[in-house]
Amino acid sequence: MRITDLLDKRSISLDASPKTKNEALDQIIDLMMKSDKIRDREAYRAQVYAREEESTTGVGEGIAIPHGKCDAVTKPGLAAMVVKDGVDFDALDGEPVTLMFLIAAPNTEDNVHLDVLSKLSVLMMDENFSNNLRNAQSVDEFLAIIDKADSEESSIDERLADTGADSADVSEAGDRFKILAVTSCPTGIAHTYMAAEGIEKAAKAKGCFVKIETRGSGGAKNVLTDEEIRNADCIIVAADAQVPMDRFDGKKVIECQVSDGISKADQLVEQAMSGNVPVYHGASASSPSAPSGGKSGGAGHKIYTQLMNGVSHMLPFVVGGGILIALAFLIDGLSVDLNSLPADQRADFGTITPVAALFKGIGDTAFGFMLPVLAGFIAMAIGDRPALAVGFVGGMIASGGKSGFLGALVAGFAAGYIILALRKACDKLPQAIEKIAPVLLYPVFGILIMGLLMNFIVEPVMGGINTALNSGLAGMGESSKVLVGLILGGMMAIDMGGPFNKAAYVFGTAAIAAGNYDIMAAVMIGGMTPPCAIALATLLFKDKFTKEERETGPTNFIMGLAFITEGAIPFAASDPLHVLPACIAGSAVAGALSMVFGCTLMAPHGGIFVFPVVGNALMYLLALVIGTVISAVLLGLLKKKAA
Repeated sequence: MRITDLLDKRSISLDASPKTKNEALDQIIDLMMKSDKIRDREAYRAQVYAREEESTTGVGEGIAIPHGKCDAVTKPGLAAMVVKDGVDFDALDGEPVTLMFLIAAPNTEDNVHLDVLSKLSVLMMDENFSNNLRNAQSVDEFLAIIDKADSEESSIDERLADTGADSADVSEAGDRFKILAVTSCPTGIAHTYMAAEGIEKAAKAKGCFVKIETRGSGGAKNVLTDEEIRNADCIIVAADAQVPMDRFDGKKVIECQVSDGISKADQLVEQAMSGNVPVYHGASASSPSAPSGGKSGGAGHKIYTQLMNGVSHMLPFVVGGGILIALAFLIDGLSVDLNSLPADQRADFGTITPVAALFKGIGDTAFGFMLPVLAGFIAMAIGDRPALAVGFVGGMIASGGKSGFLGALVAGFAAGYIILALRKACDKLPQAIEKIAPVLLYPVFGILIMGLLMNFIVEPVMGGINTALNSGLAGMGESSKVLVGLILGGMMAIDMGGPFNKAAYVFGTAAIAAGNYDIMAAVMIGGMTPPCAIALATLLFKDKFTKEERETGPTNFIMGLAFITEGAIPFAASDPLHVLPACIAGSAVAGALSMVFGCTLMAPHGGIFVFPVVGNALMYLLALVIGTVISAVLLGLLKKKAA
């Protein structure tokens, strides 16, 4: 396949005049639409803009290469635009962009087009080539310039396979300074190869041996060998995506953004040769992969990536455990007449029959891992494998204590940064001690610091909040039932199993013992609303959720109806600022309506399976539907489109 095979004449403009970056992106997206390779303009546009938010695709020298890879692309394609007067594009060098290529990549396993796109990206770094394109007088001339360069240049991967000049074997590089590099970007289409080209040119200009591993959408190519790593003088990792790092244990490693490989390649090579480079210490030299230290966009994107590492690993425990608990309630609901049970036995609902007790026990065990796994893998995304154990311990303390889901989030981030601090401190130790740090010092001191943090700061703070909430609820319980329902319902959604949720739940169960059954009804409906709302939102607003979220979303109907609020935690953890307000609003309204409708509940849990003992059950169901719809609509309004 050639570069011109991806270009349609209709998608090339030689006289564009956008005034802003967004206007430039929209114009070139419209050009791409003319090639009939995009089935959904808005979905593709969202992907292009999401990629731009991670880091600018204005790579400098007046060039921008925005790109988007998603299901909305039916065929790989290119659009091109020359902006004679230039447009401010937040480029790496601050200069206006005058030449743009937009890439459209389908979300398929067939990656034959990626080699073509990577080759174009590298060709753009040739000043003569890009200037010729800017000065083309017609679309035919524009295409001819590209076709000629395509014929004369070998692919980037072919050239990188022989980046060691006379020899690709680092052991035969003689006295030359030996630089290895790895480049990778989130999409793996353009920046990966442009950074490789930049580092290759800069290293050769200094007379260095250089070999570069690229990790693009087509997978890892020109992979560095163990022998090459052993013999290298310095390794440059220019990456905004995950790179196997522990293989570089004990080597001098420069970690930076992939954009630095494009715009600061000369400085990176000079730093490598100066020797002023920190030694990298991985958790284990045999570890297959670990997150790189490179940044990907701003701090918000970095935090989101770390959160999602925890959420994605936690999700199977939530889904598996939650559905098993729901089945336990169903089994007891089919086997036991709740109305005939004494009040003191209703608390055992879900464990009354042996089969239900078995399912409930297995489900509870799975749920027990939920918060430790969340904290552990958030920590691992920050501090590599040494942080995993520290995060697990913090998450377990949060799970067994008063801080719950919010405490586990704090523990995950704290554990990651505790390990980073310990790693920095251990850099100054003698080499013999430094080598045992990952297996001895990190776990011992990391777990100790985490335990002290959780026991003396996080838990007391959340415990104090919990006590204050209980006292406040007890004081207002008789003053306004509707207000109490509003507050209790909202509290069930604030932290979904944490201290706010537990405070409301304990208040509700205490009310049952005192003979006030309307309070427990408001509590349970407040806990049922968030999972149901998220399930509905994933069906109504598909573009606001990732593919994984859309696939797991409907299971929240089961968990929500079974009063398992924790089903919403993965969604809240990945986007708390938008998900929590939406869920709190719907739960608060549902709780208040339960009070207004005079609904009552004599069982402390069970969800839809205890509806036989709900007073005014039809209106109770209506309150649940209204609260669910409110939260789902707010989710659709508040959440940003998924990248």
